[in-house]
Amino acid sequence: MSNHQQKDYRPDWVVGITGASGSIYALRLLEVMAEMGMRPHLVVSEAGERVIREETERTLSDLAKRYPLYDVRDVGGPIASGSFPAAGMIVIPCSMHTVAAMAMGLADNLLTRAADVTLKEGRPLIVVPRETPLHLIHLENMGRLAQAGARIVPAMPAFYHQPTTLVELIDFVVGKVLDQAGISHQLFKRWGIE
Repeated sequence: MSNHQQKDYRPDWVVGITGASGSIYALRLLEVMAEMGMRPHLVVSEAGERVIREETERTLSDLAKRYPLYDVRDVGGPIASGSFPAAGMIVIPCSMHTVAAMAMGLADNLLTRAADVTLKEGRPLIVVPRETPLHLIHLENMGRLAQAGARIVPAMPAFYHQPTTLVELIDFVVGKVLDQAGISHQLFKRWGIE
C-alpha cells in the first residue's frame, strides 16, 4: 500500500445547517457520520443556529466540541476552496432562502460558497429541503439545482418499514441522504429485503 492510500479511508464531508425546521435531521446525520469514523465539517447559518437552539436546546458551542465548525460569515474559510479535500456537501435541513441562493449562484456566505464550490468541482451536493407547501418559485429553484447536478432529498419519511418511533422516522431520512452520498448504512429496513 502506498503512502497515499489509507485502509478504510472515509472522506470528509461538509455539512450545512440552515434555518428550516428539522435540525434534528442534521444532528442525527452528524452523529451517524461520527459513529462511522467520519469527520463532518460543519457550517451553520445564523437562522440555522436559532432553529437548533429552539428545536433541540443544543448550541453551536455544543457542536463545536465534537466537529470542526466554520463561521458562516467567513467566505474565505477552508471549505470555500475547491482544494479542500471534501467528498461533497450535504445541506440539511435546507431553507428555501438557501435553496434560492444556491440556485442563483449567490455565494454570499461560507455555506452558499461551499455549495457553489461543491457544484463547480463536480462533487455531490445533497440538498434536504424541509418546507411545505411548496410554491412555483420553490419548485423552480430546486429544479435549477437539480439541473446543476445537486441531488434533492426532501425530508419525507416513509412508512413501509413500519416505524414505531420518532428516531426510526428520522433515520429513514438520514439513511436516504447517506444513500445519495454513496455511504453504506443500516439505518432502516430496505423494501423487499429481509
